[in-house]
Amino acid sequence: MDKVLIEALKVEASIGIFEWEQRIRQQVVFDLELGTDGRRAAESDRIEDAVDYKAVSKRIVQLAGEGRWGLVEKLAEATAACLREEFGIPWVRVTVRKPGAVTGASAVGICIERGHE
Repeated sequence: MDKVLIEALKVEASIGIFEWEQRIRQQVVFDLELGTDGRRAAESDRIEDAVDYKAVSKRIVQLAGEGRWGLVEKLAEATAACLREEFGIPWVRVTVRKPGAVTGASAVGICIERGHE
């Protein structure tokens, strides 16, 4: 299986469990690996035969930006479901990081895999 990569996609989102977090927007950072068979796209050199990473990125920005998320786990799960359902991607690895959430750490987050390679 080939994998399309989208790294360090930054999105402003309403995320957090504390009351003060629910009143602000914070940055979350996505790393995405999207399972695909890239041979058809490589042969045709047509975007229609590939995973359109621009369309995927725009959709994730929309999903994260419009929702209200308590935990990074919920946002990661919603992202994985969106990618699999809307883009027909059979396997995804979604990492969601929340920079600055813990003093002394550059970020905290979660990495999930859904589907089959």
